[in-house]
Amino acid sequence: MYNEQQDNYSTGGNYSSGYQGYNYGERRTYDYYETPRPKKKNRFGKVIAIFLAAAVVIGGSAVGGFYLGNNFFSKGVTETTVIEEVAPEPIKEVTLQQPQVSESGIESTQTVTAVVTDVTNVVEEVMPSVVSITNTSVITQSFWGQQFQSENQSSGSGIIVGENETELLIVTNNHVISDSTELKVQFIDGSIADAKVKGTDSNMDLAVIAVALDSLERATISNISIAVLGDSESLKVGEPAIAIGNALGYGQSVTTGVISALNRQIAMSEDGSTTGTLIQTDAAINPGNSGGALLNVRGEVVGINSNKIGGSTIEGMGYAIPISNAKPIIEELMNRETKDKVDAAKKGYLGISGLNVTTDVSTMYGMPEGVYVAQVYSGGAYDAGIMKGDIITAFDGSSVKTMEDLQGYLEYYEIGEKVLVTIQRPNAGGYVEQKLLVTLGAAQTQNP
Repeated sequence: MYNEQQDNYSTGGNYSSGYQGYNYGERRTYDYYETPRPKKKNRFGKVIAIFLAAAVVIGGSAVGGFYLGNNFFSKGVTETTVIEEVAPEPIKEVTLQQPQVSESGIESTQTVTAVVTDVTNVVEEVMPSVVSITNTSVITQSFWGQQFQSENQSSGSGIIVGENETELLIVTNNHVISDSTELKVQFIDGSIADAKVKGTDSNMDLAVIAVALDSLERATISNISIAVLGDSESLKVGEPAIAIGNALGYGQSVTTGVISALNRQIAMSEDGSTTGTLIQTDAAINPGNSGGALLNVRGEVVGINSNKIGGSTIEGMGYAIPISNAKPIIEELMNRETKDKVDAAKKGYLGISGLNVTTDVSTMYGMPEGVYVAQVYSGGAYDAGIMKGDIITAFDGSSVKTMEDLQGYLEYYEIGEKVLVTIQRPNAGGYVEQKLLVTLGAAQTQNP
């Protein structure tokens, strides 16, 4: 049984290595004209014949032709009209030029446009850049005053966005990989490889994970590709949208729809502490689709899907993180050092207790969003000069909005490591930013 991880939800780098673009063809316009007819004897019969011809083309029926026999609708129609079948394009507009008869008997031409949504070519090109992710984590439950731990597996999706000399880099949602003890990535050819966390940004619900290139077979490398990132700023409401992802953990699948709305302000964390400007689509986004690709008709990634936003209480409303907003964060995460989680006995601590400064609290009291330092203990934070009342806003370059963010980052740092911590300190009715170098320590008792 699969379910998505539920957790709360900046720069350099480039996409120069390994990127490739695809040409999915030009939009074509086809003009269909009625063959010359004999002089009109029955106006009603002619109009009906034209209407049926338009319906066949618009409906995409694979009909080589049809016959309107003598006396079929009226004695005045005595010819055969043939409309040739046209091979389907990924997305195309079919334009019909058909005469319309007014009450006065004057013929005019009206243009009717239909969109035929065959996305097979786009999917064939992009599918090799989308992966399935399996996250194994340990969950703790309480029962009759006792705590029990059990292993849990959840599924999600990812998009191959780049590579360096040693790693294949994949972007996904942060909640897909949070709290992981083991990450597995499955590629289009069915092969599976271990992955490690490269970097995360819970505020935007983004993460980059890495797969070692030397762990992949040559056949796998030849079958996969790097996605082309598009421009979500150029999207228009109503244009086609294609979603690819590991729906319900069953493997990659495709859904289609349209861009339903742009610039939706939606809560991205369960407590409402962070919000995001998102793309809304009616393409089905189901559990397991999180981290997958939302595409335009050129096969460019315009959004990163998230099933967690909105959830299962709604129908026909899925959301995606706009790729233009995500690009700078992805670039920064791609260039971080790949880290492994450390053993609990070696885990470093800041030496503080804190409270979340949510968006609502920030607005009400004029405080920066982050972690309010409620108490400082002896050790790293105390020695570095962190004080009660400071607000921690970043840890080793990663933004901090909640204690959960901070604790998640610390999972990858050992006792004795030096980390740059960004704080906002109260000063003359406002706050002043400072950056302090903290040497992480072991768990300590409270400082007197």
